[in-house]
Amino acid sequence: MKICVLIKQVASEDSSLVLNDDKLTLNSSSINYISNEPDTYALEEALQIKEKNSAEVTVCTLGHESSRQVIKDALAKGADNAIFISEEDLDTRSPINTAKIISSAIKDYNFDLILSGLQSNDVGFSQIGLLVAEYLNTSHASLVMGTELINDNKDVKVKLELENGWFQWSELTLPASLTIQSGINSPRYATLKGIMSVKNKEVKEFNKDNLNFSSNTSYKVLEKFIPQKSKETEKIEGSPDEIIEKLTDILKNKLRLI
Repeated sequence: MKICVLIKQVASEDSSLVLNDDKLTLNSSSINYISNEPDTYALEEALQIKEKNSAEVTVCTLGHESSRQVIKDALAKGADNAIFISEEDLDTRSPINTAKIISSAIKDYNFDLILSGLQSNDVGFSQIGLLVAEYLNTSHASLVMGTELINDNKDVKVKLELENGWFQWSELTLPASLTIQSGINSPRYATLKGIMSVKNKEVKEFNKDNLNFSSNTSYKVLEKFIPQKSKETEKIEGSPDEIIEKLTDILKNKLRLI
């Protein structure tokens, strides 16, 4: 059983986001980078599957040189090895091309399971897991809240989160790509023994320029900006009945509060 976990490096919630002069990238000097929280649930799920079965867990990340830290963190928690894909233009890359790069790098590993977080906490496209499944021609499930290998590890049974507190169990044939819902488990901390073992674990490196994939050029980031806060004051005049009618219209049709 071979499992791949896709992990992304993102800015922490308390980081100060400052745009560079190009209006496309962020000033990295003011950012504290961490592992994408939804992806940590995917890693924990993979490690739990490993503990219950004979499995090997590989973590894969695509990003800047600083992204090596999320690999070290995952290896310290129990992952067996890693794949690092160097990419300097990640800030403006489309989800399609991101998935194509990742798929090109991991396709020859023949992973049985590919796990990823439901979304990234920066751009939040929520598309990579599904797109990787498409390019690698695997089964796919989203909003996964539980996993169980069945039929001699040939299939996986997944618990899917639906609306209004409803869930659904589905069976998928391996290989499969699963996007894991946050809250499925409690991500572990790295142990001292795990941290010491990182230096002995293999990290396979790729450069996106050396990978064979067809780039999609239909997506282009024109500009990034900080939303401007504004407020509007409107004075309502008239008789009490007219004021009530106008106020009700604003609350219902303009603000949609009632």
